[in-house]
Amino acid sequence: MTPKESKGLEEQESGRPSQLGLEERITGALVGAAVGDALGGPVEGYSPDQIAERHGGRVHGIVGPWHGDAWRTARPIAPYHKGDGHITDDTLMTHALIRVYDRVRDHLDAYAIADHLVPDLMTNPRWIPELEAETLPLHRLFLAEKWLVARLAHGHADPREAGAGNIVNCGAAMYMAPVGLVNAANPAAAYAEALDIAGAHQSSYGREAAGVLAAAVAAAATPGATPDSVVTACLSLAKDGTREAIEKVCETAVRYRDFESALWPLRAAVAPYDTVGPDYRAPSLAARRPSRLHAIEELPIALGMLVVSGGDYRHTVLGAVNYGRDCDSIATMAGALAGALGSPVPEDWAKSVAEASRLDLWAPARTLTEVAREVFRRDVHRRRVHERAFTALGGPACSD
Repeated sequence: MTPKESKGLEEQESGRPSQLGLEERITGALVGAAVGDALGGPVEGYSPDQIAERHGGRVHGIVGPWHGDAWRTARPIAPYHKGDGHITDDTLMTHALIRVYDRVRDHLDAYAIADHLVPDLMTNPRWIPELEAETLPLHRLFLAEKWLVARLAHGHADPREAGAGNIVNCGAAMYMAPVGLVNAANPAAAYAEALDIAGAHQSSYGREAAGVLAAAVAAAATPGATPDSVVTACLSLAKDGTREAIEKVCETAVRYRDFESALWPLRAAVAPYDTVGPDYRAPSLAARRPSRLHAIEELPIALGMLVVSGGDYRHTVLGAVNYGRDCDSIATMAGALAGALGSPVPEDWAKSVAEASRLDLWAPARTLTEVAREVFRRDVHRRRVHERAFTALGGPACSD
């Protein structure tokens, strides 16, 4: 067998190329996140059994609105056209964060959210697929994301503390993949940067999840990464209930190799840490309140599905979608992780989502790749300056 044939066999067995560059991983993560978002949108809020009954079995690709042509008036969905390949607020916020990176051309912090992201959401109309209209992104955001505008634009809160008081949910974590990609192969740096950024938006375990999701994406973008190495990186950084929830869900996930058999066991594993409760549309009184004991549901389940699938994109995302509940955000996170690992996003799904959503899903990836390279060069320069200064202070000289 020739080296080329050997490499091809390796790629075939793993489901992803053995050697991937930064641009390929960033593209896979961002396109993968958007496609997962679009697939999960139309079944968000329902249980696996309800999804199977509505669609005559498991969802295996892009599907239409839950209520068919009645989506304009059917509650609680109206006025959003969820389905038919439309991305949701998860992708809108992800792309908005990339625009901030494009403007700043460096690492971000909470002040970047106040100075750049919030004005963009408030003043720049864009095509919103679910509303089938060009309007301000602010008009599509959930209350936990509108909090950014209320606190930062109108309340003039300290950006680093603006997230305190918001309902605790996955609103910050759902768009943190770009932070992990700018810090590719450096999970600890991604975690720290995301925690700073998310301070403008979230607190408690919602903020923690944002940091860990960014770290997970950075770990997935590391050469030679596997689902196990991604989970290990998360467990090395995660704190409190978030860490325990990830650990318990992934301990359960390793016992399964197909998402169908894993759906209910994963839910049982995360349930003790989830404050929403069994009825997703009727949250418990303890839902979304700060706590060191709890975790958002979406991140552990996304990691669990990544483990179940062995990192395969299609299997990971379909598991997240058919899990139901907040499955657009679960599939967004899961899609980013599988895509960053290098598992290919089905081309037909990506093209359909791009056409239906009237979005170029690849342009943000090109932009973020340029920014990531530029930021890395800045980091190297800053590190060299520090090394010279520390050596001048009598510290050990850098060996390399």
